[in-house]
Amino acid sequence: MNPVKVGLLGLGTVGGGTLNVLTRNAEEIARRAGRGIQISHAAAKSYDPERLLGLDQVEVTDDAFSVVDNPQVEIIIELIGGYSPARELVLKAIENGKHVVTANKALIAMHGNEIFAAAQKQGVTVAFEAAVAGGIPIIKAVREGLAANEIEWIAGIINGTGNFILTEMRDKGRGFDEVLKEAQALGYAEADPTFDVEGIDAAHKLTILGSIAFGIPLQFDKTYTEGITKIERQDVEYANHLGYRIKHLGITRRTDKGIELRVHPTMIPERRLIANVDGVMNAVLVMGDAVGPTLYYGAGAGSEPTASAVVADVVDVVRALTTDPGNRVPHLAFQPDELSDLPILSMQDVETAYYLRMQVVDKPGVVAKIAGILGDAGISIEAIQQKEPPEEETMLPLVMLTHKVVESQMNQAIVQIEALESVAGEVVRIRVEHLK
Repeated sequence: MNPVKVGLLGLGTVGGGTLNVLTRNAEEIARRAGRGIQISHAAAKSYDPERLLGLDQVEVTDDAFSVVDNPQVEIIIELIGGYSPARELVLKAIENGKHVVTANKALIAMHGNEIFAAAQKQGVTVAFEAAVAGGIPIIKAVREGLAANEIEWIAGIINGTGNFILTEMRDKGRGFDEVLKEAQALGYAEADPTFDVEGIDAAHKLTILGSIAFGIPLQFDKTYTEGITKIERQDVEYANHLGYRIKHLGITRRTDKGIELRVHPTMIPERRLIANVDGVMNAVLVMGDAVGPTLYYGAGAGSEPTASAVVADVVDVVRALTTDPGNRVPHLAFQPDELSDLPILSMQDVETAYYLRMQVVDKPGVVAKIAGILGDAGISIEAIQQKEPPEEETMLPLVMLTHKVVESQMNQAIVQIEALESVAGEVVRIRVEHLK
């Protein structure tokens, strides 16, 4: 049987890794797929031939649409990234009856509903395992391995850059700005790190996980997103003293009122396995009603870890080439006509515990006033830490841990606390999750 011919869009970090993995492991991959897989055509504006295997077998062009339109190509791998022209190329490939594999989380989160509808109409597959958590097969795990379960919640460290920064701040007592510069020098963060440090990258991935977990349409615009730029060294230190670690988590949870979709800095107990995932590594914790908690850990980015997921998707597509489209695994785990219209909760309606830090005047009665405001708002305090101020200092940091409360109540209480003459500046708030 002739090999399946594949068109590769992009020969950058992941594209180059994909070509190398497919070339190096060609025999093993063919044994698994049932036939050979050959990247016959590729499109790239620029690339380094010295680091690419099997390039002599590939027809390379700078015109991506010519690859998509090539009748010899059965599968398109889109590794350009971004929204455009990736969206146009993917939709054109689908229109041409080609299957698509992509690592583009932004594309799926923003345009996935449109893309999957087009694919269903044409009877082709769009595979996107590499779009979430790099080489960790979390999409397949949730969509297929846990298909017997009602998923209760998912919590994930799904951006390696943010995790590296928080790890360095904790282990070495360094400041955010200093560690960010090192992350950029090491290639973990882009020159413009906004997508990573402000949580946008993680929100793209969480949007996808939430859809697969709960059978809802992709709704990136309703995902609450908060970055780590306001986390200070003292917050990391206080968290450690209290038995917690700060992680930048993506959390999606089913509640009686709807679905939570939120990305923000989160304090979690240090004894939790996910609290001990450090550096640039990713981890996703999934709670199913039948299986209980399961943890998936590995490299969330990088050339060959991500290529591992891309090639696995290509193998799946090749195996299913002769399968009736109606019998293939649904893109978002649930059959397209069975997606739910469950509402996405506003962050105001989410219930969680809180860490609060504020600068207060060093005099009697201040803590009692703050505790009174919290008590009047129905917020109970779990722990208080107050350090003695340095000599001649009149202000000192006050740290509180609260029990769970609806965010809108906490917001009202914070406004009242910040209005006190004895409190200087803004109250720092970090949400606390125990992930039981």
